[in-house]
Order: sequence, then C-alpha cells, then structure tokens
Amino acid sequence: MDEKQPHSGSRQRIDKWLFFARVAKSRSLAQERVSAGHVKVNGATVRQPSHGLKIGDRLEIAMPERDLVLVVKLPGERRGPYEEARLLYEDLTPPREKGPFSPLDQAVRAPGSGRPTKKEARALRDLRSGPDWGDD
Repeated sequence: MDEKQPHSGSRQRIDKWLFFARVAKSRSLAQERVSAGHVKVNGATVRQPSHGLKIGDRLEIAMPERDLVLVVKLPGERRGPYEEARLLYEDLTPPREKGPFSPLDQAVRAPGSGRPTKKEARALRDLRSGPDWGDD
C-alpha cells in the first residue's frame, strides 16, 4: 500500500484534513487556524497542526464568516473538487440566523432613496436657494 495514503484505521493530521476538505485554502493557513486555537476536536481546543483525526471526530471550526460544525466521515487522500471534498465530512453547522444586517442589504435600496429624479432635484435646488420674495 502507498505510504502517502492513510490506512482505514489510522489517524490523519488535522491540517492536512482541513486542506483536503477545502475548509482552508492552503495547508499553511490550516496550520495557522489550528495553532491560533480556532479548531476544537470533540469539544477540546487543539493547537497542534499534527493532531491526529480519526473517523467520527467532531470538529468545531471558528471561521471569519461563521462557525462550522463537521463530523469526519473519511480521511482525505488529496485536495480534489468540492464534490469530492464534501464526501469527507458531514456538515452539522446550524443554518444562518437572519441578523440585523446582511451584506446583501447594502445592494438593495429602499424606494425613494438614492439619487433624486430631475423633478426632485429642481425642487431641492429651489428650496435651498430660498424663497423668491420679489424684493427687487
């Protein structure tokens, strides 16, 4: 059997698994995330990128956008496409809650807000210039 491929009963480094599962863009970023204490395995914070993962381990990963909860189903063999990486874990992440602000809220304007029409601009200009009292 090839030495680089994990055996079914063996453990795999957490940084490699995070990279193979497409949780981190690179292995060095996965190592930084683990070293910073952003990853918990079965409820315990892990700070060693060489920590061994086994099938059935529950991972809690603090990401900038939201926290992920994953259960390891398979060890990774390579970093493949998303469809292949998705087979490595079961996603137990709770659905996102609608908060007071969403990045998409910026893209939607309320009716009447934004740039004024020509008619509204003329009315504003007349209002700002003051009333014409006919003092001449």
